[in-house]
Amino acid sequence: MIYGLLGVVAAFCAFIQWGDEIPMPHMDYNKKAAKYELNVKKQDEKEKFEKAVLNRNPSGYMTVEEYEALSAPKDRMKMEVEVPKIPTPADMIYVPQPAYSIERYNNPPGSPEITLSKSFYERRQQNAQGIVSPDFTKLVYPSIYYYPNSGSTACDVFVIKLDKAKTNMDKILTANVVHRLSEPILSTDKSNDNYYTFRTITPIDFSADGSKILLKEKVGNTKDGIWKTTPHVYDFKTKTSYSLEDVRSAITYYWAAAKDLDLEDKRWDITPLGFSQKNPDWVIVTALAYTGEKPVNLGTWAISYTGEAPRLVSTSNSGNSISMNGYKLVKSGVVSPAISEKEAKQQKRIDRDNQKQQKKEDKAEVKEMKKSYKAKVKELETEYKESQKDYNLRKKINGSTEGTDALEKYNEIREQQAIKAQEKLKKQKEKELRNLEKQEQKAEKARIKAEEKAKKSGD
Repeated sequence: MIYGLLGVVAAFCAFIQWGDEIPMPHMDYNKKAAKYELNVKKQDEKEKFEKAVLNRNPSGYMTVEEYEALSAPKDRMKMEVEVPKIPTPADMIYVPQPAYSIERYNNPPGSPEITLSKSFYERRQQNAQGIVSPDFTKLVYPSIYYYPNSGSTACDVFVIKLDKAKTNMDKILTANVVHRLSEPILSTDKSNDNYYTFRTITPIDFSADGSKILLKEKVGNTKDGIWKTTPHVYDFKTKTSYSLEDVRSAITYYWAAAKDLDLEDKRWDITPLGFSQKNPDWVIVTALAYTGEKPVNLGTWAISYTGEAPRLVSTSNSGNSISMNGYKLVKSGVVSPAISEKEAKQQKRIDRDNQKQQKKEDKAEVKEMKKSYKAKVKELETEYKESQKDYNLRKKINGSTEGTDALEKYNEIREQQAIKAQEKLKKQKEKELRNLEKQEQKAEKARIKAEEKAKKSGD
């Protein structure tokens, strides 16, 4: 009621401002035009309201502007990913849900390898096992690509930042490629002109503080086996990768000088084990020569993470302490059917409650939209009534008075009407204040009565 009176007062003030120029109405078609214009505006508001109600659940029928607004790029890093669940088909009652555990990734040291699935050559891409940093802030995983025209493979290594607000288990379960950083931290050669050549990069382990990661790049041929393994270290602080290939040169030089053994004529390779536990800035590798039925040990070697100062640690594989820092997710079994059934019932109840809440919120939203629509229509009708009232007044004054007398009389009547409207508004406010005071007094009496009743019952 108050808002309607405020609109009337505002309309009075507006008419007084332009009342110094009273038009000369001669035909009643002005009223018909004003009524037609009111109906057009009300129809526009009705269409806006109906369109807003329909757009709560957007359909394929929309304008170009609406389509562009809905199809605008979204920040993929902020997209929510749920913990994956194996769906239950309609013809089955129970499907075993896998149980997971978090275990050390590089255990035993140097053991991580990429295992290609049977569908790799059909899909032509595979994301291999990832390794999680010691502080559970990032996950590093290799992505392998297959080129059927040459039968060769290549590889990139990507980083996914994990959600800090979740538990360690949920961080890994909800890690998704949609959240990965766009640029890989390490890549192999992408040329595929050599037939059946494979190039892969396997993460080995993080450093103890999680600032660096050791990886091994394998190059070989599916018809001939592995040709060479090269260790790499990526520093997350400086965003720099270092090749540790000098350790291979040191091994070939040592055996050529000490034993007069030319490893270039032999098949041999190295196995990066991880970061040294005694000195985290050093990487430990072992070397083996395949000169006969039994591999020959070429010693254990160390090299700095920047690829400098390679040295022989021992001629055997014993006595080398390797740190194990990274983590991986392992399927440890299946969830008990009783637990799965209980979780399914809980989820069903949660879904039902969510649907009820969503329906309630949707109903409240439509109600608010309808309330806004009716308020706008009421505002249009109030403006129309005021304009017609003012039109009739001007027409009446113009028929009985001429010249400046008509203008003075018009302004005088309008001022009187404005004063009456303000007085009416004032009375309405006073009435509402009195009603509010009565309600407060009533609530206070009820409170005092309740306290007295509680005191008597306590005695």
